[in-house]
Amino acid sequence: MRIEIKEITDKNEKETIAREILFDLPEWFGLPESTEEYIRESQDKAFLAGYVDEKVAGFIVLNPTSSDTAEIFVMGVKKEFHRLGLGTKLVKAYEQLAIERGYSYSQVKTVKSGHYVEYDITNNFYNCLLYTSDAADDSLRV
Repeated sequence: MRIEIKEITDKNEKETIAREILFDLPEWFGLPESTEEYIRESQDKAFLAGYVDEKVAGFIVLNPTSSDTAEIFVMGVKKEFHRLGLGTKLVKAYEQLAIERGYSYSQVKTVKSGHYVEYDITNNFYNCLLYTSDAADDSLRV
């Protein structure tokens, strides 16, 4: 199995990848209006795609929130590729990109643990990558 991370700059390609991945994850992205907003807004942001054996399998989007802080705007990995290390590689590539662009801090906003099993899994994933909870706004920071 070969995992590769590539930066995508073409807006149409970003849209195609985001749509394919997010529609594979209705447990996390089940509200059509919100999903379309993620797809649309991702087109103008730094976008990394993950491939497993040359097949698109996931993506992550960097969104600047201040001169010092970037956030994971949206991230998804197709279910068939969960637990293969792709998500971790995407986050590490995102963090490297954030450093290269001059950001000192990273955050991700997610649903607080204890409400939905899927988001508990998500929070555990980010916690394993050393993101910690910020009680002020339910975001996770590193």
